[in-house]
Amino acid sequence: MKQYVVLQVTLKEKFWGTGSKNLSELEDIINAQAEKGYRLHTISTASAQSTGFGGGDRIQATMVFEKL
Repeated sequence: MKQYVVLQVTLKEKFWGTGSKNLSELEDIINAQAEKGYRLHTISTASAQSTGFGGGDRIQATMVFEKL
């Protein structure tokens, strides 16, 4: 079994208002790894502005999970 797992998720801002429309996806990923015996060791983010239809900023979250 791996000692570390690295995963990425892209958080998309809502078209209207503030906040991420898929924040629950991030929570689900963290909980799924916890069930497998991993804990969140490190998280880093990078943001980019979308110029396509619908706009909204994007945040790329990279997470490192460590086996307990």
